Parts: sequence; structure tokens; C-alpha cells
Amino acid sequence: MTTETIDPRYVDIDMWPTEAAVEAILASQIEAVEALKSQAGALAAATDAAAERLRGGGRIAYAGAGTSGRIGVQDGVELTPTFGWPEARLVFLMAGGAAALMKTQEGAEDDRDAARADVEAAEIGAGDVLIGIAASGRTPYVLAAIEAARDAGALTIGVSNNAGAPLLALADHGILADTGSEVIAGSTRMKAGTAQKVALNTLSTAIMLRLGLVHRGLMVNMQVSNAKLLSRGQAMVRDLAGVDPAAAAAALAAAENDIKLAVLLAKGLDAPAARALLARSGNNLRRALDDA
Repeated sequence: MTTETIDPRYVDIDMWPTEAAVEAILASQIEAVEALKSQAGALAAATDAAAERLRGGGRIAYAGAGTSGRIGVQDGVELTPTFGWPEARLVFLMAGGAAALMKTQEGAEDDRDAARADVEAAEIGAGDVLIGIAASGRTPYVLAAIEAARDAGALTIGVSNNAGAPLLALADHGILADTGSEVIAGSTRMKAGTAQKVALNTLSTAIMLRLGLVHRGLMVNMQVSNAKLLSRGQAMVRDLAGVDPAAAAAALAAAENDIKLAVLLAKGLDAPAARALLARSGNNLRRALDDA
């Protein structure tokens, strides 16, 4: 596994001047992102397949151990405030359970039976998408979760940092972030973790695009939960409906902070007509505006 090999460039890094060591670490992070350039097609294919599955009301699930599992949770929890993705449509399978988010659970990543039990308990099925993340691509917990999810009919996506890893072959869609050796050999929280984060950000954001939760590059499905986001939502309504700030604020208030509904209200539709239009368009603002 290339993620475990020693890079001869850094064997004496502990003796380098601090600034030189920092520059090397930063350069390696840039390399991590570059490693994903070749995966645009694979990410797009996974996105389209996932969006098609999720249109039926299925869930996005993440499975991982250690750093990889935590990165999966980090990606998933942001989908609700950013895109209004329902919490009920998110599943997190973490080797060692929730306690492993804060403290390493020794041996948990090797427990295949626990993975199968977690998939069964979550009732992962044909409408769902399971994303397995493992730097090595060999983590038993993740492989078993992917196997169990596939057996249950779910769409599976695997993200790994090692070419030829079993995870990439086992999943319906494999994403390879070939980041190679780490500055600190085997410390996959570094380059591998960065590339995983970028891959998941790209994948989940692209899925939200395909599901119509973004309009003109704006997060029109976001949850308005604080003063900053209220101001952002009002600005969206102002710009998308072409009204003044006061009218935008009034429309958003009347829509109870539903940005898409507020845009239609600001355009002059009454609430019942606007809601019916959104329902007919599958809650897609672009389609609703075209129909209007």
C-alpha cells in the first residue's frame, strides 16, 4: 500500500527548520487535491447513479473507521444546514460506534460482523446509497458494510487512496485518490484524509446539484437558522426575484424562511399557487420559475 510506504524525501524532516517542514507539509496537501483530477469522470458517474437512486426518497449512508469514518460524518452532517437534506435521510456507520468519533476504539475496524449488523440495524436497502471510505481500501469493517449493503440492493460507492484496493472493486463505483506516501509515513490523516474530504465534498455537492437543491449557484434549499443565514436568504430572494430588500425580507417572512417559496411569492404568486407550482416541479425552483 503506497499510503504506508516511506518517502525518502522526508526521512530527516524531524531535523529540518520548522518553516521548511511546514512548506513540505503544505506542498503535500496540494498534491493530495491534484491526485483527484483524474477522477472527475468516476465522480460524475457515481453522482448520476446516486441522484437517480435518491430521487425515490432513499438515504445517503457513510461507512468508515477512524479518520475516514470521521471525514464521512463531517461531510454528511453539513448536508442538512447547507441543502436542507433531511436528517432522517442520513445514516452514519462508524466502526466502534458513536464513541469512536471522539476516541479510538481499538480493533473496531477489523470487526466485519459489527459492520453487517450495523447495515442490518440501519435497514439499508434498495433505495439507499452507501459510501464506504478507507485509505487502505482494505479495512474489514468498510468492506463488510459495502458487501452487506450491496446484498440488500443499495448502490455502493467506495473511496480509497490505494490503487487496486479491494474496496474499489467491491463497490459499484470506485473513487481512487492515489495520494501515495505521506510526509509522515502511514499517517493517512494527512494527504489521504485531505483527498477523501475533497472527494466527498465534490460527490455530495454534485448529488445536491442533480437533485435540484441549488439554483444559479445559490443554496436555495438551505436552512435559515441564524442572523447571518437570514441575511443571506433575503439576499437570494432579492436577487432571484428582482425585488428590493424590503420586499425580499417580507416574502421570506411570509414563506416562513422557505427561500424557494419566497422567490415565487416575491414574483407575485399567492402562497397556494406557489406551493402547488413547487410541488408540480418536484420542488425544483428552476422548473417552477420556467412554468410560472
